[in-house]
Amino acid sequence: MSFPDYVNYDGIGLGELVAKGEVSPLELAEAAIERIEKNNPALNAVVHKGYDDARAAAKGKLPDGPFKGVPFLIKDLGTEVKGWPRTSGSRFVSDVVDDYDSELVSRFRASGVVLVGKTNTPEYGITGTTESALLGPCRSPWNTNHIAGGSSGGAASAVAAGIVPLAHASDGLGSIRIPAACCGLVGMKITRDRNPQGPNDYDRAIGFSVDHVVSRTVRDSAAMLDATGYPERASPYAPPPKVRPYMEEITKSPGKLKIAWSSETPNGRPIDPEIQALLERTADLLKGLGHELVPRGLGIDYRTLYQAQGCVSGSNFAAGMGRLIAKKGREPEPDELEPLTWAAMKGGRKLTGDQAMWGWQTLRLINRQVLETFEEFDVYLSPVMGTPPPEIGYVDPVNLPPREVNKRQGKVFPFTPPFNFTGQPSLSLPLWMSESGLPVGMMFTGRYADEATLFRLAAQLEKEHPWKDRRPKVWN
Repeated sequence: MSFPDYVNYDGIGLGELVAKGEVSPLELAEAAIERIEKNNPALNAVVHKGYDDARAAAKGKLPDGPFKGVPFLIKDLGTEVKGWPRTSGSRFVSDVVDDYDSELVSRFRASGVVLVGKTNTPEYGITGTTESALLGPCRSPWNTNHIAGGSSGGAASAVAAGIVPLAHASDGLGSIRIPAACCGLVGMKITRDRNPQGPNDYDRAIGFSVDHVVSRTVRDSAAMLDATGYPERASPYAPPPKVRPYMEEITKSPGKLKIAWSSETPNGRPIDPEIQALLERTADLLKGLGHELVPRGLGIDYRTLYQAQGCVSGSNFAAGMGRLIAKKGREPEPDELEPLTWAAMKGGRKLTGDQAMWGWQTLRLINRQVLETFEEFDVYLSPVMGTPPPEIGYVDPVNLPPREVNKRQGKVFPFTPPFNFTGQPSLSLPLWMSESGLPVGMMFTGRYADEATLFRLAAQLEKEHPWKDRRPKVWN
């Protein structure tokens, strides 16, 4: 191998080696390429191989950012890379090739990373599993019979397998946190609009979706957000600024935090007993670190919340598909969209303007109720998922009826969406392993724009309850 110690370092560690001249960016690119070729057949994590571009970039002059020369992957959804395809996991737009870099990709490049490819995603990022008719299922490196999560499953699978130390991911209803939980990674859903996408970000109009990374270490997540999360020109919803760099935050004690915790689900049904036990174990761990733990759920009307969100998301999706259809100059053929996508688009088209605005109004009111909880608490703790990661095909958007897909998603992924609606930062940490040998993530949600507290707490947990030496079956 070109650099056999590659997987012993996180992104910051590799960048430091490059800065010292102990390894070259080209050696790192070749190390990532070797691992894609070795492990991707079992995982289907990388769906576009940009090897020629990666080698050319690695041989050229790279910015002196914290990740200079570090191999990196971009999720194949909603993020433009000049000269690369962007399929969004859909046969309808599988021929799209972008002619510019998005603002976020420009900022990634400025951090020093070398782009080596794009990662798998479900069609339009709709599901919490990465299984599409176009790109095929993405698999967990811990057990390839199980899901890698979604919609950033390809990114998480690649990072967990040691292909790259961190990778781009995005989160609209849980799509960073769920894959991080499934694959044993750090996954921060950042505050709304903390990271940019540039002036063509119509698909982020409702503010639910954000972009960041999944990583094996807390410091890689902090350092990348320092590199990319600064004010964007002409942003209509600029978030409050941070107090200091997140890389400084992770060196500081979180102090004694008041943490609410709950396994409250939208339908009121209990979660998997093993996940419940690990949640309680997390509460005990935090108490042992000196934090105050108070059992308390959000206590909101979940039925009304999701009815409102359905109106907003449905109308937004139909409008977004309308833009794609106008650009293509035709409607999709019957076999160009999956059943769940057809259902989402047709349902969205039936919504009226007053239904969409009722949804917006209701979301605003319930969001205020959620945010009021954080007037009393610093952090809210819950599991990321209601069950351990299921097998491939259990939540199958290609072959199952849409109603059944959504029913199963509600059981497996009950916790993440509310914090997309409020715009708060929410973090998955890989604290535990299930009895069957699969990762189990716990979710820590902070006050609006307060990534700092979450990073400080994450750094404390990473030190006191480390996960860095766990290795999946598909590794290196």
